[in-house]
Amino acid sequence: MASYFDEHDCEPTNPEEQYRQNALLELARSLMQGLDLMDSGTFDSSDWDHRLPPPAAKTAVQTLTVVVISPEQAGLKCPVCLLEFEERETVREMPCKHLFHAGCILPWLGKTNSCPLCRLELPTDNPEYEEFKKEKDVGADAVRILRTRETMAPSARATRKWAIQ
Repeated sequence: MASYFDEHDCEPTNPEEQYRQNALLELARSLMQGLDLMDSGTFDSSDWDHRLPPPAAKTAVQTLTVVVISPEQAGLKCPVCLLEFEERETVREMPCKHLFHAGCILPWLGKTNSCPLCRLELPTDNPEYEEFKKEKDVGADAVRILRTRETMAPSARATRKWAIQ
């Protein structure tokens, strides 16, 4: 009698491969469920954790540094289109120092406010989003302070123990 796998002309599944396939299916289900939430109107559009950031502020985009490609920089590639920069070509430099062709970075910043490589954010013209960023930064600072206290607490106790003896 032929094995199940021979009968169905297939191979036994590798556990790692099965896990990856299940993870992909779960991701697809989650994405589709999210789309259903948005269609049904139960998606809270004020929750920035689940939305793309708004475009970069026009003033931030207009004030990006224009760089003329030097002989040393010639041959580097634009991270968006992957074409090499040519000597004496003008490109845009983000505050994070990443270089891009204007035709590549300007449309990008018209859709979102961050560097495509490192995600450094430029200011936006959206007051709600700017307020969200401030609140998020304050929360991150609070977590950082608490973690610092936790890591310092054992050494402070050890110091106190030695001082008491």
